[in-house]
Amino acid sequence: MGAARAPKPIVLWAVAFAGCAAAACTVAVDLTSNQLSQPVVHAILLDWTMLPYIFGGVLAWWRRPDSRFGPLMVVVGFAMFLSSLHSANAALPSTIGSAFDLLPVVLFLHVVLAFPSGKLQRWLERVLVTVGYLVAFGLQLVGLALGGYGPDNLLSIVSEPGAAETLLRVQLVALSALCLAGVGVLVVRRRGAGRPLRRSFALLVDSFALGLVMIAALFMSHFFYSPVIEPIRWATFAAIGLAPVAFLVGLLHSRLARSSVGNLFVELRADPPPADLRDALARALRDPSLTLAYWLPDFQSYADLEGRPMELPSNDSARATTLIDRGGAHVAALLHDPALDDEPELLDAVTAAAGIALENGRLHAELRARLEELRGSRARIIDAGQTERQRLERNLHDGAQQRLIALSLDLSVLEERLEGDLDARTRLDQARRDIATSLEELRDVARGIHPAVVSGHGLEVALEQLAARASVPVRLKVEVADRLPERLEVAAFYLVSESLANIGKHAHATSATVAVARTNGQVVVEVVDDGIGGADTERGSGLRGLADRVEALEGRLRVWSPTGGGTRLRAEIPCAS
Repeated sequence: MGAARAPKPIVLWAVAFAGCAAAACTVAVDLTSNQLSQPVVHAILLDWTMLPYIFGGVLAWWRRPDSRFGPLMVVVGFAMFLSSLHSANAALPSTIGSAFDLLPVVLFLHVVLAFPSGKLQRWLERVLVTVGYLVAFGLQLVGLALGGYGPDNLLSIVSEPGAAETLLRVQLVALSALCLAGVGVLVVRRRGAGRPLRRSFALLVDSFALGLVMIAALFMSHFFYSPVIEPIRWATFAAIGLAPVAFLVGLLHSRLARSSVGNLFVELRADPPPADLRDALARALRDPSLTLAYWLPDFQSYADLEGRPMELPSNDSARATTLIDRGGAHVAALLHDPALDDEPELLDAVTAAAGIALENGRLHAELRARLEELRGSRARIIDAGQTERQRLERNLHDGAQQRLIALSLDLSVLEERLEGDLDARTRLDQARRDIATSLEELRDVARGIHPAVVSGHGLEVALEQLAARASVPVRLKVEVADRLPERLEVAAFYLVSESLANIGKHAHATSATVAVARTNGQVVVEVVDDGIGGADTERGSGLRGLADRVEALEGRLRVWSPTGGGTRLRAEIPCAS
C-alpha cells in the first residue's frame, strides 16, 4: 500500500477558513447567551482551545498526510465548536451543543492515545476510547431523551430530570476514570521507552497528561463546593489548549533542528571517531535516545559499535527505525524517537551528511565483531585442547602407567622364583629400576600434558606440589577462597610451573616467591626470584608461550628482569565468576 496523498491546498485552506468561521460563531453565541455569567472569558478560552487544534491539525495533515493525527486534531477543534453551541439561546443549536457537550473530552483522550501515528496501537487503548465514546455520546443521548439539560431540549421524550442528573454524574465519574487511565498509559509508555525523550516530544506528552488530569479534576469538582468549579474550568481550558501549542512548538523546533545539519557537516569534517558519531547525530536530530545499529554483511545481522548483535525493533515498538544505504547496500540503521518520522527531510539530510562516517563506523563494528568471533574461536580451541590433554593424561595413567606397574610386579614375582640365580636377580633388579625411572618420566609427561592434580584437588594443592619439587626454596602464598574456573587454574599452574623451571635452569637463584590472589575481578599470579635477571622476553619460546596462554584468556603478562636484579613475572587474568 502506497503512502497517502497530501490533501490539496484548497482543502487545507477551506478547513482553516471553516475553523475561523467556527471561532467567530462561538464568540457570537457566547456574547449573546443568557446562560453565561462571564461570556467574554468563556469565548476567549473556547477559541484558545478550538483554533490551535484546527490549525495544528491542518499543519500536521499537510506535513504528514499518511498519519491520522492531523485530521483527528481537526475533528477535536470542530467538536469543541459543536459543544459550545449548548450556550445558545435558540433550542436547535442548544440541543446540538448538549448532545456533543462531552464528546471533545473523549476526542482529546483519543488524540492522546493515538499520538503520533493517529492510530490506536494496543487493545487497551481501543477499549478506553470505545468506552469513552459510548459514555460521552451514547449516554448523553439517553440523558437528553430523559428530559435533562434544560427546557430547550428538543430530544426530550420523557420528563425525568432526576434520572438525567444521576446519569450525568455517572458519565462524569466514568470519564474521569478513563482520563486517569489515559495518564497511566502515558506513564507506562515513557517508562517502556527507557531513554530520554526529545524535548519537544516530551513537552507535548506532558501537556497531554496535564490536560487529562485537569479534565478529571473538573468533572470531580461537580461533586464538591460549586464556587471551585469555574476556576477549575478555566484552568482546564488552558491546559487542554497547551497540547496543540506544544505541537506547534515542536514543528518550530524541527525547523530550527534543520539548521543543525550545517553544524553536523562541520563536526564530520573533523573526522570524529566512531564512538562520537552517535552523539553528533543525536545533537543534529535533537534526540538523546538515538541509537546506531551497523549492518555487517558477512554476518548478515546488525550490531552495535562493539560488534555485539542487535535486533531492530518491530513495527509496533516504541522505537522507530530509519535504514541507511550507500551505493544500494545497507550500511546502518538509526533507532530513534517515532516523532522524527514527522520530519523526513531532516532525517534524510542528517543520514546523507553522515554517510561516509557511518561507513567508517560500520567497518569499526565489523572489526570488533570479528575480534569477538576470534576470541570465541580461541576460547573454544583452548577448551578443546584442554579436553584432549585430559584424555591423553587419562590414557597414559590408565594405560601405559598401569602396564608398567603390572610389569614391575611380575618381575618381583619372577625374582622370587629365581632366588638361586644371582645373575638373573641382578638383571631383574636393574629392569625394575629402569621401569621405575620410566614410570616417573611417564608421570612427568602426563603432568606436562595435563595436571590432573589441578582438576582433582585444586590450584593450591597443585602449586604446593610444584613448590616441593622446585630446585630452589619457594615461598608460596595462595589467596583464593573458592575454586576458580578450570581453564584459569590450569593456566596459573602452567605459568608457575614454567617459571620455576626457568628459575632452575637459568636464574642461578637461591629462592623464589609465588603469590596467587583474586582481586577486583582478576586472578593475579606473581613469580619472583633473586637470580641474575636479564631474562629476554623477545627470544625463546618459553615466555612467549606463557604470554600467549595468558592473552588467550583476555589477560596480560608483564616481565621485569633487570640485569643482576632478579626476575619478576606478573600475570593478570580476568575472572568475572
